[in-house]
Amino acid sequence: MAKADYYSVLGVGRDASKDELKKAYRKLAMNYHPDRNPGDQDAERRFKELNEAYEVLRDDQKRAAYDRFGHAAFQGGEGGGAGFGPNFGAGFADIFEEMFGEFMGGGRRARPTGRGADLRYNLEISLEDAFAGAKTTIRVSAAANCETCKGSGSAGGKAPETCGTCRGMGRVRSQSGFFTVERTCPTCGGTGQTIRDPCRPCNGSGRVQTDSTLQVQIPAGVDDGTRIRLAGKGEAGVRGGPAGDLYVFVSIRPHRFFRREGADLHFRLPLPLTKAALGGTLEVPTIGGERARLTIPPGTQTGEQFRLRGKGMSILHSQNRGDMYVETFVETPRNLTDKQKKLLQEFEDAGGEDKHSPESHGFFAKMRELWDDLTE
Repeated sequence: MAKADYYSVLGVGRDASKDELKKAYRKLAMNYHPDRNPGDQDAERRFKELNEAYEVLRDDQKRAAYDRFGHAAFQGGEGGGAGFGPNFGAGFADIFEEMFGEFMGGGRRARPTGRGADLRYNLEISLEDAFAGAKTTIRVSAAANCETCKGSGSAGGKAPETCGTCRGMGRVRSQSGFFTVERTCPTCGGTGQTIRDPCRPCNGSGRVQTDSTLQVQIPAGVDDGTRIRLAGKGEAGVRGGPAGDLYVFVSIRPHRFFRREGADLHFRLPLPLTKAALGGTLEVPTIGGERARLTIPPGTQTGEQFRLRGKGMSILHSQNRGDMYVETFVETPRNLTDKQKKLLQEFEDAGGEDKHSPESHGFFAKMRELWDDLTE
């Protein structure tokens, strides 16, 4: 009987990615697992086919050989097709452990390290601090080693004893069908040790909750979501185990003048009507604290942008800076005096709309044409 195509067995196309292969295998393997189908010979056969197919296609070299030569690439007892030979048990165990380690209670080779948990701290800073960098102090509450027992969890300096349930392995095994399943030892919690006389201040855990003050260096150029790792500043490990890490997640407060886009800054500049019409020079602030001189050409309109090179944000781990874009917004005068109104009226009466305001003149001319067409 000819072997089924491996891609067909997994129900994927020949161009499937590794993630697609993994998802397809996981779904089908759960459906046809012998423990879910006791006594079902067809399910057992399908389950073996799935593992043989996945063992080949998950490996780049075996997959390339299969794509070129098909099943013939593994004839003679080599490659994935030999999965049902002497090494099938070991190969399949590795696959199933990789895919269903959590479902089956953890990997069979894993030994609990007692490492402390990682912690997260959310830090909000100003845009100026993100530009220049800063050093700040944070206060963190976390589990630290108990000073009384020095983190051992045992009173009087007595050493912990080897767990009698798991014999110091931290894991126990049980048989499920033809699988051997490992799980964390319920007696010692995976540490492999038990304490006969626990330390009172920490109740035998070797840890107590404390507040600590830490210095955090904010590098210049950080952006929203930047993560800063402080190694070993997380929770203390269980009974002397290594400490976890502290991750500081940076967020940046909105600025009253500047809007950030990557390394560039955008600045909205209101312009008086006269300045926009006649032109001139202005000074605008920059994120670095200095002032930049900006030349406004006569006839500047709302929405025009002026680029100031190298006046934007610092770039992380670089000496370069982004640019600053100044966008103009022409203001219409309000609360005019009678004299100002008269001058503007004289300007309007002088005509020349097509020359001084060509866009609006052309727009209203087209509107008149539209009205004329509609009334004909």
